[in-house]
Amino acid sequence: MQKKFITNLLFLLVLNFLIKPFYILGIDAEIINRVGAESYGLYFSLFNFSFLFNIFIDIGINNFNTKNIAQNEHLLSKYFSKLFSLKLLLIVVYLLFTLLAGFVWGYSDYALKLLLILSFNQGLVAVVLYLRSNLSGVQMFVKDSVVSVLDRFLMIAICSVLLWGNVTNKPFEIEWFVYAQTLSYSITLLVALWWVWKKAEFVKIKFNRLFSLAIIKQSLPYALLILLMTFYYRSDTIMLEKMLTDGNKQVGYYAQAYRFFEAGNMVAYLFSVLLLPIFSKMIKANQSLVGIVEISFKMIFSGALIVSVLCFQFGDEIMHWRYTDLSSQSVHLFSVLMFCFVCISTTYIFGTLLTANGNLKFLNVLAGFAVLINIGLNLVFIPKWQALGSAVASLITQLLVSVVQVLFANKTFQFKPSLKGGVQFVGFVMGVFLIAYITHLYFVSWTLAILVFVTLSFLFAFSIHMIPIRKMIQIIKNE
Repeated sequence: MQKKFITNLLFLLVLNFLIKPFYILGIDAEIINRVGAESYGLYFSLFNFSFLFNIFIDIGINNFNTKNIAQNEHLLSKYFSKLFSLKLLLIVVYLLFTLLAGFVWGYSDYALKLLLILSFNQGLVAVVLYLRSNLSGVQMFVKDSVVSVLDRFLMIAICSVLLWGNVTNKPFEIEWFVYAQTLSYSITLLVALWWVWKKAEFVKIKFNRLFSLAIIKQSLPYALLILLMTFYYRSDTIMLEKMLTDGNKQVGYYAQAYRFFEAGNMVAYLFSVLLLPIFSKMIKANQSLVGIVEISFKMIFSGALIVSVLCFQFGDEIMHWRYTDLSSQSVHLFSVLMFCFVCISTTYIFGTLLTANGNLKFLNVLAGFAVLINIGLNLVFIPKWQALGSAVASLITQLLVSVVQVLFANKTFQFKPSLKGGVQFVGFVMGVFLIAYITHLYFVSWTLAILVFVTLSFLFAFSIHMIPIRKMIQIIKNE
């Protein structure tokens, strides 16, 4: 299992490093510059609003499906057509509820039009994610990896033409970006559907009321977890937009920093995609989890810390390089959000492990407290610090969630952290900060300083075995 995880993770990382960072930092950031912080802020607020009610699309089916298909592959052919039809019905419910909520929230006609398209796009994404849960459940990781980047590849192609292809004399409009998403997601859905269709021997859509009710009942704990996590992940920008007079502009500034965070988060999320079916299968087979948890945590933590410290030390240079319209708080906002990346990366290991083990009651209680903490902190911090207040609230919330998950997972699986491991962990954190300080201080060119910092930091991680490269190679060769 460790060999399968490492080889497929490397393949997945290569694909995503080739495509997703360019999409986030090239296409998405350029669109922010073209349409302005205020216009993009409205889009980003609506985008996050459309996420709040994703519970109606999924109700926990994807995580439930991945876990169960991984443990019982024969269920794919038995359940696929029924679950697919249920998913389509849930999308209709989601669209109606989201539009009603947007109307009650007081969005304008223009905003409601954008919200409708964004919500339809969320429906397409939900179907793609469900199809991917089947691919990963039967451990067809290569096809799942291709699907994971296909939509972004198509977005790069379409938006590049719209941004730089001189196909029109009109300034770029945010609606074009939304329509490009619709086309990209639709094509990706068809490709994923074809692969799953062949594997599942799918013949026709077949809705079964009793089956659907049974699946919904079993998925409810997953659904509640998704709902609570969505609220403490996505409520920040919605509160910003409503609480401040210049809310759309503040959301735009938040989005500028968030795009860098999202670029890293997309890569970190890949760990959970691979680990959920692998953890589920290993837990059912009563196999030891120590090795794969240690390797995956060290890899994701090392990469996340290096990226976050880089953005902390060189935040001013990076933000001014990529954006034209910045606020006085943009650099501080950027640094705080990027440290959230370290916390969230940790939850992708231990939260996924607890999900695979069925510890959903604990995860739901923890997520419930996280929602209360996050909303409370936002109410206090936003009036004082505007967008920066939302970022600080997120960091505090994510730090608490990640620490509690690590402690609970160690207790549940009886992991025994060693003194050597603790010294290695603390030494790595201190060493990366020291390398960042020295390179920023002694190199005139900030681009050269970043290159040296990244190189030295990864060499340091290899040398103290925070990234156990020798062990990984040995596993690939021998397991």
